[in-house]
Amino acid sequence: MKAFATIGLLILSNIFMTLAWYGHLKFKELRWFENAGLISIVLISWGLALFEYCFQVPANRIGYEGNGGSFSLMQLKVIQEVITLIIFVLFSLLFFKNETLRWNHFVGFLCLVLAVYFIFKK
Repeated sequence: MKAFATIGLLILSNIFMTLAWYGHLKFKELRWFENAGLISIVLISWGLALFEYCFQVPANRIGYEGNGGSFSLMQLKVIQEVITLIIFVLFSLLFFKNETLRWNHFVGFLCLVLAVYFIFKK
């Protein structure tokens, strides 16, 4: 059960992280933010990143085997990176219509899947 909670929290964390890191690139299309300066955008992104940490820190504490969780530190990091990639790809395809996936992206994704395999191999 802790493994599912960890993965769910990491998914939520990465949604907020992606919005904080890349969502501001779409702010200029929103009337409220069309004239916002860099400092305003940074502060808004920090606000979103706060929610990222509110989910990621508990995910790592719950999931870490040293705290009774299911995952080693290396496994937690690889899971987080794969979730980050999935969330980012979905975000970029939904919100940035000019982005396309190419063959080299799929090769990179395959490398990450292989990384997961090798990290979890006993």
